[in-house]
Amino acid sequence: MALHIDYYASLNSPWTHLGAARIEAMAMANNATLRIFPVDFGTVFAASGGLPLPKRSPQRQAYRLMELPRWRDHLGIPINIQPRHFPSNELPAACCVIAVRETIGDGPAIKLAHRVLKAVWQEELNSGDPATLAMLIRDIGLDADAVMKLGAEPRWEERRRLDTAAALERGVFGAPSYVIGEEIFWGQDRLEFVERRLARG
Repeated sequence: MALHIDYYASLNSPWTHLGAARIEAMAMANNATLRIFPVDFGTVFAASGGLPLPKRSPQRQAYRLMELPRWRDHLGIPINIQPRHFPSNELPAACCVIAVRETIGDGPAIKLAHRVLKAVWQEELNSGDPATLAMLIRDIGLDADAVMKLGAEPRWEERRRLDTAAALERGVFGAPSYVIGEEIFWGQDRLEFVERRLARG
C-alpha cells in the first residue's frame, strides 16, 4: 500500500524552499501521495512556544544567516539569503494554494506553493502583490483570474484556520514538517529520514 505524506509548509520559509523539489521527488519515487497544508505558522508558534524570526535572540538570527549559505552550497539550490520581499504577505497565496488543493488537486496546489517559494527566495519577487501572484499562477498553467477570484473566497481562510488547528493537534510546531502516519519529520534536514521511512513502505 502506498504511503501518504501530509506536508505542512510556510510560504515564507527558506527551509521549506530548500526542501521543496526534494520532497516532491521522494514522493514520486516511492509512489507516495503528497498533500500540502500552507498553515499559519504565526499561530503555530504562539501555541507551541516558538518565536517568529524578528523575536528570536540575536545569536539565533545570526546562526540562521550562517546555516542558509551552508545548505545552499551543500544542495546546490540557489537562494537569496536576505531577499528583498521577506516576509511577504503569504495569506493570499496560501488561500489560493488551498483553493487549488480542494478544487483542482494536490499536484497543482504543490506546484503553486513551490512557485511562490521560488519567487520569494530566488527571484526577489513579492508574492503578496496581486499582480505578481497572478503571474505565478499563470506560470504553472492555471487561469490566474479564476484562481485569484476563487482564492479570495472567505471559506479558504477558514479552511486554513482549521488546517492550522489540526496541525497543532498532530504535534506540528515548525516548517517544513512532513507527517507520515503518526511520525513527524521537522525540517528539510530530516528528508533523509523521510526517504528511509518511505523506502520501508
